[in-house]
Amino acid sequence: MLRITIELVPGGIELESRAVASMQISNVCDLADCSDYHVDITETANPLTGDPARKAEYMVVAHHRRQRVWALLEKACCELLKDRNNSLKS
Repeated sequence: MLRITIELVPGGIELESRAVASMQISNVCDLADCSDYHVDITETANPLTGDPARKAEYMVVAHHRRQRVWALLEKACCELLKDRNNSLKS
């Protein structure tokens, strides 16, 4: 499993840092060369955009594992943004 945590560090002051989002990416194909992944995300509310806190889950399908980790993260983020764009259209 991969866990990504996004922290806001206001003015670079570590003592004021706080987590604003996290993502967990779990392989569901027994580490096959081409694997599917379950993705869970959590976001805190954003007062600047007016977006409420949310949780979501979705899949990344048929990812070739012999790539850098950034390729999997990119696919997970793209799926997240598709979900977000669909939510905004409703």
